[in-house]
Amino acid sequence: MRIGFTYDLKDDYLNAGFSEEEAAEFDAVETIEGIEMALVSLGHTVERIGNVLRLAERLVAGDRWDIVFNIAEGVRGIGREAQVPALLDAYGIPYVFSDPMVLALCLHKGLTKRVVRDAGIPTAPFHIVTDEADIASVRLTYPLFIKPIAEGTGKGIGAFSKISEETELRERCGDLLARFRQPVLVEEFLPGRECTVGIVGTGRAARVVGVMEVHFKPSAEKNAYGLHNKKHYQEIIEYTVPEKSLFDACGTVALAAWRALGCRDGGRVDVRCDARGVPNFIEVNPLAGLHPIDSDLPILARLNGTDYRTLIAAIMDSALSRVESDPR
Repeated sequence: MRIGFTYDLKDDYLNAGFSEEEAAEFDAVETIEGIEMALVSLGHTVERIGNVLRLAERLVAGDRWDIVFNIAEGVRGIGREAQVPALLDAYGIPYVFSDPMVLALCLHKGLTKRVVRDAGIPTAPFHIVTDEADIASVRLTYPLFIKPIAEGTGKGIGAFSKISEETELRERCGDLLARFRQPVLVEEFLPGRECTVGIVGTGRAARVVGVMEVHFKPSAEKNAYGLHNKKHYQEIIEYTVPEKSLFDACGTVALAAWRALGCRDGGRVDVRCDARGVPNFIEVNPLAGLHPIDSDLPILARLNGTDYRTLIAAIMDSALSRVESDPR
């Protein structure tokens, strides 16, 4: 099968003047090479395309593919992750992973939590702060936890994210509003264990490929699995597979959220337990990182007995099954 491959290469943006934080979501060349090698080993022909602008150029020039493996994060706007699939939809070209509506929804953490909450899935009470005046409207029980509404890779999350009182909330929300120029999600802090759940498949066919618990070593930033902790995970974070009761409880919450949101083919759902030990939905990543060594989804897959090639094969099998049953 002839597969097009869309992505945002991190080095391209660093060379263009982006900071390390600004480019944190984009993919290293090792990710591109790893995915390409896995697809080729599965018998496919892979053509690298690059970002949405390169895709547009290729489409206008008349290029077409049987399917596109899309991991492009996009650069501008709250719908940036939806740009590549929207363009592919316009040209009638099938692709791997979720559609434009799902990607745009899931990038907005507040709207995602509204859908999940309305589906009856446990998630911490929350408030969306759109500007500094809106901070006075927060009516939640302290401690709280704050983060930018539409960032990934732990950007804008750290030890400072846990908030103990109103003055602190005003100061730190103001900092995030100015720094990221987007609303801030304010949630009641969940004090329990934190896990991330890997999922492959779509709808009723979706299944859990593994659950991984995140443990903070003494040198890690506390209370937050943010950019610093993720970047230095080999030194300051430990990952384990939790006991069956927590594994099953996290998997149930994650699968329910995955299906309620309409996510497809593969990704991750993050959960954290409340004071009673009940796993709560935190957020979903329908375009999860796929670095063969360093990304959470491949790490948790390995911990649970699934190697990288098998993971990519399962994602492709889901996408091809979808396309065969509904080629639109």
